[in-house]
Amino acid sequence: MLRITSLNVNGLRSAFNKGLESWLSSTRPNIVCLQEIKISAADVSDALREPLAYRSEFNHAIKKGYSGVGLYMDKALPQAEFKHGIENEEFDPEGRVLAARFSNLTVVSAYLPSGSSSEERQQAKFRFLDSFGPWIDAMMRDYRETGHEYVICGDWNMAHKEIDLKNWKGNLKNSGFTPEEREWMNNLFEQRGFVDVFRLLCPDADQYTWWSNRGQAWAKNVGWRIDYQISTPGIATRAKRAEIYKEQRFSDHAPLTIDYDFEIEN
Repeated sequence: MLRITSLNVNGLRSAFNKGLESWLSSTRPNIVCLQEIKISAADVSDALREPLAYRSEFNHAIKKGYSGVGLYMDKALPQAEFKHGIENEEFDPEGRVLAARFSNLTVVSAYLPSGSSSEERQQAKFRFLDSFGPWIDAMMRDYRETGHEYVICGDWNMAHKEIDLKNWKGNLKNSGFTPEEREWMNNLFEQRGFVDVFRLLCPDADQYTWWSNRGQAWAKNVGWRIDYQISTPGIATRAKRAEIYKEQRFSDHAPLTIDYDFEIEN
């Protein structure tokens, strides 16, 4: 069984201070996809670089204390080849994408831009999507030609359907749920052929991964499902169990864990 967890930590050191390492010790995911690590390479301590029985790879943002993604991988797994970024001069310096390619599976940790702070950032988000789409299209072509599987984990900063956020009526024009973003997600699943693995296993409402720090959003479960594990169809059919963990809070996002009946080959 292959267990993959995705979590926007909103600061790697902060999440560890809130008990993330203890939770990883008890749940033991084989691969952990981290987003918004907010740490520079020089500031990553040995304890953060190799916690428990993990080795790591990071893609840091150039801007200090901003963005960045990472991967923790069980040391028992085969070695992987890494690709940092999507060959985009505007967004690669922000440390938004990291891919680990094993012989029969590639796992991606992605942190897509948020457009909620300004119209300028919303337009940047659309530019990122314009570049990210063809980048993941190449993955689907590889899957169809060779059978190599892909799992793209991360904070997509978009909710797909009305079921994916509590207050959908009040957010129809807001970043993360605009018609353009929803259409991009529709295209991802209906035309590009990727699978929303969590929804395959858990069709119920009120399943969220992020809650605003304003008001009582967490207490009242007024959330958004913006963290996904999206995969090629083959490995999606081998997904057996999904969980959004909410008993502890390591950040404003909750860990999304999915178990796959899949073995990474040497």
